[in-house]
Amino acid sequence: MHRACPLKDLAPGDALRLNTSPPIAVFHTEEGELFALDDTCTHQDASLADGWVEDCEVECPLHASKFDLRTGAVDAPPAKRGVRAHQVFVVDGDIMIEESEQAPNLPPGVTVDGTRA
Repeated sequence: MHRACPLKDLAPGDALRLNTSPPIAVFHTEEGELFALDDTCTHQDASLADGWVEDCEVECPLHASKFDLRTGAVDAPPAKRGVRAHQVFVVDGDIMIEESEQAPNLPPGVTVDGTRA
């Protein structure tokens, strides 16, 4: 499991990027729900933590692909592949992420450690 931060430090409407391999984005919605997805858009190398969250979707800041926060599925192109969704728990006031065991879907030219191939 990965420790993200104390729940009190991630305000509703905010997101943060964990420097894992590959990076993970943690989202705290305005409704108070917590979600975690792989942080890198599958269309092109862009951080989803820098995107816009609305109606349980995150919109990539680069080309407006949308991903479902619950499943990681693509809701709007140009991305064609979804991102991994991870389980989120709050343990003793800390946001904890259990990373998916599925292989990540990364954009062309990006490796698991976040470097360019």
